[in-house]
Amino acid sequence: MQGKFVHVAALRLGSDADPAAPGAAITEALCGSWQHPPPCPLAAHHTATELVAGTLRLRTIFAADAAQEDEVRRRIGAALGRGSMAGPDGKSSRWTLLEAAPGELTAAEREHVERIAGT
Repeated sequence: MQGKFVHVAALRLGSDADPAAPGAAITEALCGSWQHPPPCPLAAHHTATELVAGTLRLRTIFAADAAQEDEVRRRIGAALGRGSMAGPDGKSSRWTLLEAAPGELTAAEREHVERIAGT
């Protein structure tokens, strides 16, 4: 059975880091590449970011078989814990993971994850 989930995280970005880099790192961890044709092989997902007082807050929504939830979360955590991602120009963005944990889907996120999951 497919479940719908959200994983939340907070990061401190390096001074010249691209705020999109952590989301790209998540996509690479889940899909093998941050540029790939759909569908996502492990879990349909989307990462939203918001910069608040120097902290980048991420909310990664994903749809996956309930038996794969832990693996998806492990890959997200490993990608963010790595603390860096090279962009297409070869320049690396760096960050420090402050916290990460499962979260509660908002109503808007629930609708979004249902769309990306095709349900």
